[in-house]
Amino acid sequence: MLSSDNAVVRLKNAFNRHDLDALAGCFSSMAVLVAPDGIGQDREEIASYYAQFLEAFPDSMVTPLSLAVCGDTLVSEYTISGTHKGPYLAAGGEVAEATGRPIAVRACCWTVVEDDGLISSHRVFYDQLELVVQIGGTLAFDGAR
Repeated sequence: MLSSDNAVVRLKNAFNRHDLDALAGCFSSMAVLVAPDGIGQDREEIASYYAQFLEAFPDSMVTPLSLAVCGDTLVSEYTISGTHKGPYLAAGGEVAEATGRPIAVRACCWTVVEDDGLISSHRVFYDQLELVVQIGGTLAFDGAR
């Protein structure tokens, strides 16, 4: 049996190789991913979520900062870096076309791993505004209160 921290290491390695098949293989068949910019409810949808991000940031890499393990639950802190070279679906549904600008975004994940070493629940937290500003977006207010 794999230890629960191996699931996060395998996920990071698959992401950094941009290997969507290996990435999907880190999740159980009925896994759920919840992130600020999307939800995936099985391996296929989760792989599609990551494919869209990798299309927007094709050189993206995850750099782990810390990992805490408590039984079957892991909390990891990391940065995602890359270059905006493709369309990115931003908060509010707008598509940000490639700008060529670099990103370095702080993120955190809450991950639950099953006894077989596969991820059943993966919750991603990051500041969407931080990412959008780094690729050249702005925050617009309509003035309504």
